[in-house]
This record gives sequence, structure tokens and C-alpha cells, in this order.
Amino acid sequence: MASVFLESIRDFMITRRYAKRTIDTYQYWIKFYILYPAKKHPAQLAESEVEQFLSYLSNQRNVAIQTAE
Repeated sequence: MASVFLESIRDFMITRRYAKRTIDTYQYWIKFYILYPAKKHPAQLAESEVEQFLSYLSNQRNVAIQTAE
């Protein structure tokens, strides 16, 4: 079962008529972002940690820059 947080995002996007695939993609990346720094709340991340995450995506996961922006 998904978290209450991810469900609220899904509901928000559904009411704004986002495509199912778009919703799934957003939820995947949000969950990945939360899990990457060992479940540290995003509000507690320093700018350098966000940059580290984006670098990880582009260098280790070969994610396109447009995806990570």
C-alpha cells in the first residue's frame, strides 16, 4: 500500500486530470527522492545534498538532464 503522502499527490493530480502514466512517473521519482537520502525529510536536505542526488541520477543512473530538472 502506498503512503498517505503519495496517495494525496495521486489524488491531487487526478483532480487536475494528469495522465495516469504522468502520475505514476511523478510518484516513482518522489519516492526515489525520499528513499535516496535514507528517508531524510526533503525539508531537512541541504542544497549540496540535492545537488548530490541530481549528480547521482545523471552519473550513476544515466537519467537524462530533462528528467532530473
